[in-house]
Amino acid sequence: LLVEDEPGLVMTVTELLEGEGHEVTARTDGQSGLDTALKADFDLLILDVMLPKKTGFDLLRDLRMQGKDAPVLMLTAKSQVVDK
Repeated sequence: LLVEDEPGLVMTVTELLEGEGHEVTARTDGQSGLDTALKADFDLLILDVMLPKKTGFDLLRDLRMQGKDAPVLMLTAKSQVVDK
């Protein structure tokens, strides 16, 4: 599951992952990402930190509280060390 609000990045990441044989489900905001993740099991979650409707951190917290334990990669455009 890829949850990213930047269309160009969604396209790029999706094409790269599908090119390696992975199936990608993409959502563009935190709430729809949460809804999708709660309805199915995913091998990996790729979450943007700054999303509309629900941040990547909030989405992840909500998923963990619901017992979803898939591995997660967090994406961020933030450049400060403290943010990373």
